[in-house]
Amino acid sequence: MAREDIVVGLDIGTSKIACVIGDVSKGAQGGIEIIGVGVAESHGLRKGVVVDIEQTVGSIRRAVESAEIMAGVQIGSAYAGIAGGHVTGQTAHGLIAVGDGNVVTQEDVNRVLNAAKAVAIPMEREVLHVLPQTYTVDEMTGIRDPVGITGVRLEVSVHIVTGAVTSAANLVRCAHLAGLSVEDVVLEPLASAEAVLTEDETSIGTALVDMGSGTSDVVVFKNGALMHTASLGVGGWHITNDLAMGLRMTTQEAEELKRAHGSALPDSVDPHETITLEAQGGARPRTILRREAVAIIQPRVVEMLDLVQQELQKSQQMLQGGVVLTGGTALLDGVQEVAEQMMEMPVRVGYPRDLRGLSDRVHSPIHATGVGLLLFGTRERWSGKGGQRFIKGNLFDNIWGRMRGWYSYLKDDYF
Repeated sequence: MAREDIVVGLDIGTSKIACVIGDVSKGAQGGIEIIGVGVAESHGLRKGVVVDIEQTVGSIRRAVESAEIMAGVQIGSAYAGIAGGHVTGQTAHGLIAVGDGNVVTQEDVNRVLNAAKAVAIPMEREVLHVLPQTYTVDEMTGIRDPVGITGVRLEVSVHIVTGAVTSAANLVRCAHLAGLSVEDVVLEPLASAEAVLTEDETSIGTALVDMGSGTSDVVVFKNGALMHTASLGVGGWHITNDLAMGLRMTTQEAEELKRAHGSALPDSVDPHETITLEAQGGARPRTILRREAVAIIQPRVVEMLDLVQQELQKSQQMLQGGVVLTGGTALLDGVQEVAEQMMEMPVRVGYPRDLRGLSDRVHSPIHATGVGLLLFGTRERWSGKGGQRFIKGNLFDNIWGRMRGWYSYLKDDYF
């Protein structure tokens, strides 16, 4: 198996780090074969942002080693996911005159995209993605691919995703210290959409909500393009923390309780059902009603989904395809039903699709991001773009150079 046939997705999350290895030797028609999956408990991150380099590097190494053992190969590079409150999206527009011959060429498309992304980006931010939404040639609107169309004026509307330079640099640095080069940094909910959404869903209007541990990330698609992105500072960890405080237990016990007995639907729980809580430090075990735990979980879930609904309203898009939930919190009993009641639209839990090999190991909304990063990298590989789609040159040098420029700017202006 040649090294160029191996593509790796590295999901660096707040609660877990997942490494997914795929074999793409059979090409676009043969699909992707999952040959290795490694998962390690995440330490050193908070709300998707690295806060401890050494602990994060150790977690990445454990996940990578586990995946390498399963796959029987050694990897050297990966597509890494990025998320967190520092990630923002904005819409921009570009306009150029079509070149000689008045027929739009790929060079014209590249020029108009460069014109669109020539917006003022603060020094402390890095462009992660420049995603075309729609093209206009003269008076013809709603064009997906303008190459070959006759006209004199080419316009484009794009969605630009940016993130904090320091957050991206720390993420890439951790991967480097763990022995991996980063081919590209990809927005995690965008990657999840690659794994769980169909082409029809992105066309008719669908929102994907990645309900992670530290954050809940929202992306909205319409007409096959990304229209809106947002990151909310609430996730599954907040539910765990509420349980720990309300029931006076450790966060580890609260997490286990949430997974085994948690629910967002109080009415669906037997009012007499009890849960025995293990004792700590020689104390006696406690018995509580399950409804007590559910009464703590349900308000937090409602709060999270209310914030999601506000973001969907901001997007101003008709979502005929409804909402797709991914991430670990999407597996919590009753979340799908509560979301349907609150949003009054179809809601489903998204599972990675169209995979071969060890597909059963990643058939969970928890692995939507890891599989999506793998799919994203595979598409880039097949298109011949490699890891150069959004950031040219060496990724680490590019981000680190921008970071040095930002510090120089601060030093000159304030010190």
